[in-house]
Amino acid sequence: MNTTAVIAEDEPLLLAQLKVKLARAWPALEIVAAVGDGEAALEAIAEHRPTFAFLDIQMPELTGIEVARRLARDPDARCHVVFVTAYDQYALEAFDAGAIDYLLKPYSDERLNATIQRLQARLSEANPTQDLQALMKKLAAGSGQQTTERLRFVKASIGDKLRLIPIDEVLFFQADEKYTLVATTESDALIRTPIRDLIDGLDPEKFWQIHRSAVVNAMSISSVTRDERGQATVHIKNRKESLVVSRPYSYLFKQM
Repeated sequence: MNTTAVIAEDEPLLLAQLKVKLARAWPALEIVAAVGDGEAALEAIAEHRPTFAFLDIQMPELTGIEVARRLARDPDARCHVVFVTAYDQYALEAFDAGAIDYLLKPYSDERLNATIQRLQARLSEANPTQDLQALMKKLAAGSGQQTTERLRFVKASIGDKLRLIPIDEVLFFQADEKYTLVATTESDALIRTPIRDLIDGLDPEKFWQIHRSAVVNAMSISSVTRDERGQATVHIKNRKESLVVSRPYSYLFKQM
């Protein structure tokens, strides 16, 4: 089996530099994708199922930490994660405590070679996702994410009135360029809050992100269908709309 990697780095110069350095230091490693944001990283990992993922921490769309958090939930994403970062000391301590590698910018050839040696030694590990899950819990504890207050209502302006929509009544959220649609059985509303800002306040057991622009209340799903290519589509109770599931989130419906 080939040893493969996906690189996610939003600085084109640094992305090109890492590709060159990896090719020189590890010729047998095949770079199957090099992308510039977190959402594209998830897409590339879902498509290629690489052995390793080199993730910049600070990226648009999704950070490297957010990408890793999603990978930790995906039983099919069995890649080893390497963070490429200039992150804070607490995170570096967490990385050192877990079986997770990182490259601290600006990194030297010697540091890269040391990381490669560790990665090569880990090729035989059966389930790297377990280490990733442990790291995510440690980072969440350090950043206070465990105490994040869940949303109880969504505030939406309808005409000249402010409506408080109970979160349990929301069937799904769907975003376009400027607004996020809040869909309920009785009516819809538009809010300016981006989906990525809503997600931290939603219970991940109840609300599933299925696309970069869609989050669905799991209890509102009536059925899931697949086309001839395996593309999943979610159908919502009491609604005519259907929501496409992008590849990085298809694991949510693997048993359906």
